[in-house]
Order: sequence, then structure tokens, then C-alpha cells
Amino acid sequence: MTPLAIGALGLAALFVLIFLQVPIGFAMIIIGVAGYGLQAGWGPAFTILASEPSGLLSSVDLATVPLFLLMGTFASAAGFSADIYNAAAALLGHRRGGLAYATIGGCAAFGAVCGSSTATAATFGKAALPEMLRRGYAEGFTTGTIAAGGTLKSLIPPSIVMILYCIVSRTFIFDLFIAALVPALLVIALNLAAIWVVVRLHPEYAPLGERISFEEKTRAIARAAPVLLLMVAVFAGLYSGVFTVNEAASVAAVLSLAFALWRGRMDRESLWQGLRESATATAMIYVIIIGASVFTYYMTLARVPEALISLIGSIEVSPLTVITLLLIAYLILGAVFDEIAAMLITLPFVLPIVEKLGYDPVWWGIINVVVIELGMIIPPIGIIVFILHGLAPQISLATIYRGVLPFIIADLVLLALLTLFPDIALALPRLLK
Repeated sequence: MTPLAIGALGLAALFVLIFLQVPIGFAMIIIGVAGYGLQAGWGPAFTILASEPSGLLSSVDLATVPLFLLMGTFASAAGFSADIYNAAAALLGHRRGGLAYATIGGCAAFGAVCGSSTATAATFGKAALPEMLRRGYAEGFTTGTIAAGGTLKSLIPPSIVMILYCIVSRTFIFDLFIAALVPALLVIALNLAAIWVVVRLHPEYAPLGERISFEEKTRAIARAAPVLLLMVAVFAGLYSGVFTVNEAASVAAVLSLAFALWRGRMDRESLWQGLRESATATAMIYVIIIGASVFTYYMTLARVPEALISLIGSIEVSPLTVITLLLIAYLILGAVFDEIAAMLITLPFVLPIVEKLGYDPVWWGIINVVVIELGMIIPPIGIIVFILHGLAPQISLATIYRGVLPFIIADLVLLALLTLFPDIALALPRLLK
């Protein structure tokens, strides 16, 4: 069989297992071991099955995942999300669309101390959704804003998605964190611009609120001060070189726990629940990473990346055309499939193509994160949309999807800008080298 035929057969078998409800990580392990065994023998295949989990479980870089998850758990327990939202609402709530601006800003700030997009969306769904609806904001606009705010987390360091990409692609985590800073600011600006356009076209979606007193604003900002302190401690230490990524994750987790204890929000039951939730999420992520690693061995042995590079090289198209086709394929795949799983499955043979075309793997990592952001809110399977529908079942999925449309357009604009101008992501890492 040709390498492309072997790769296609493996992917087909993988998707069959996934549709049969086999967990994605175990499906990749099964296909990876079987594919490697049929090509090179079962002895080497089982050796990889033993060595890869051992190596990944001892990986220092991957240890940042449970630490950042713990940081998010403790930050939620400490009530940071409500504090951030209330402070932003106190400053902006009297403007048209002010609570929507506050939600985007609050999600961005909370994303810096939380490791998960879905957790950010769920947390702000509880904090912002009732308040915005109470003040007369339109249901679709409200849920669309919260959904868009939740997706911001993926592009704001520390990001679990970025860490997973770096582990699989063998890219430095710190490089990707640096590269994400400008795109993160840009996507926040684009989301705020989307809100501005919507409230200008439909002022009834966001009634004007009451201006609150200076004293109330001061109290709200003071209440959010611990969050700002945590952000400064983590980011200043990380980007100044005082902390490594692992040390920053450890400091962030400890500070979040300390604030939760100081506020009296962390009892034995809450601590145990937080540890259990973080351990469950960590175990799932580790299994997926192990599966992706084993699956990569199978694809590499079959020489699938080389065959694809040779095939693309024989086609007279520009590199930009190839990248555009890949992005369209990812968006279609992300609409019907888990986006992170799609990234991990395809990365072993897509990344060599991207590098052969002359693009930087750090840039491709940022592109992947933006595509994952889009996949979280585009129909028919937008995980954050379903989370918000679960929090507010009286609001239909169709209404929420209509609400996220302006923010989907904003993300597509960002994706186009990053594709046409890679230096948006790469200029800062190059400057700091």
C-alpha cells in the first residue's frame, strides 16, 4: 500500500472508533499501536505503548496542565469572576452596551487566571447572564457576548490549548505565549468593535444603564484588586524571566488557593471537589496526549507526512492557497468534531506541510488556537453555545447562534489578518530573541 493509502485507512479506522463512542485518546492509542504493529511488528509497537506514557507522564512541560487547571479552580472558588465583572460593569455599565463591553473585558481578565475556555464561559454565564437580562439586554446579544468572551481564553496565556499544541509539536511553550500577546489584544479589540457595531445598529439590544456613584466604583475596583495582583505576579514573573512557565503555574495555583482561603471561600469539601475536577480533566488530557503521540509514530513510520509534502509540491499552487484550503478544512471539521481532538489528530502530518511551505510552527500554533476558538461557537456543534443553553434553557440554540454571528465574523477577520500577515504573531517573539 502507498503511504497515503495507509494514512487514509488509519484515519478512517480512527473516525469509526470515535463514532462508536470510544474516547478519542484510547481510539488514537488503539489505531496507533495496531498501525505500527502491522508495519514494523508487534514487539516494537508494544515497546512504544510502554515508553510513550512513561515519557509523557514525567514531562515537566506537561506538568503545567494540572497546575493551571488548579489555578482556575481556586480562582473560581475565590469569586474572582464576579469581582472582575462587577468592577468592569461599575466602570462601563452606564454606557450603551456597557455590560457587554464589561463581559468581554471581564472574560479576558479572568482568562488570564483560568485554564479553560469552557470554565470561563460557564462562570461568566452565571455572573453576567442574569444581570444583563435583568437590565433588558436582548437574549441573543447577551448569550452571544458571553460565548465570545469564553472563547477568548484560548488565546490568552496561560492557555491549555497552547500547551497541548507545544507538547505535540515540540515547540517551546514560552514562545507561543509571547506570540499570542498581540493576537489576543487584537481579538479583544475586534470583539469590542463587534459590540459597538451591533449596539449602533440595534440600540434596543442594549438599553442605557444607570450611572453609579464614585464610591461604589471604588469599592468594586478594590474588590477586584486581588485578581489584578495575581495577574501581575504571574505575568510579570513569567515575561520578565523570573519564573519559568512551570514555576509561574505553581505560583499562580498557590496564590489562587491563598486568596480563596483568605476570603473564607475554601472549605474541605470545596478543596476536595476542586482537586477531583482538576484530576479528572488532567487525566483526560494526558490520555489524549499519549494517544496523539502513539498515533504520530504510526503516521511517521508510514511516511504519510513526506507523501503529502511530495503531493502538494507537485501541484502548481501558492503556499497561501494551501494554507487557505487547510483552514477551510479545519473549519468544516471543527463544525462537526471536537476542535482540540481534530488539531491533535491532524498535527503529525499537517505541521510538516506547513513548515515545508516556509511557515513558522509558532505561527501555525496561533492559527490553530484561533480555529479552535471559532469551533467553540460555530454551528452545529459549538460547545460553549451548548453550555450557555444549559445555563439558560429558555433561550433557544438558534437565538444563541444568531447572537454569536458578529463575533464569528470578528474571529474570521482575525484569522484572515494572521494568515495574510504572519508577523502579527511573530514580530514580538523575534524582537525578544
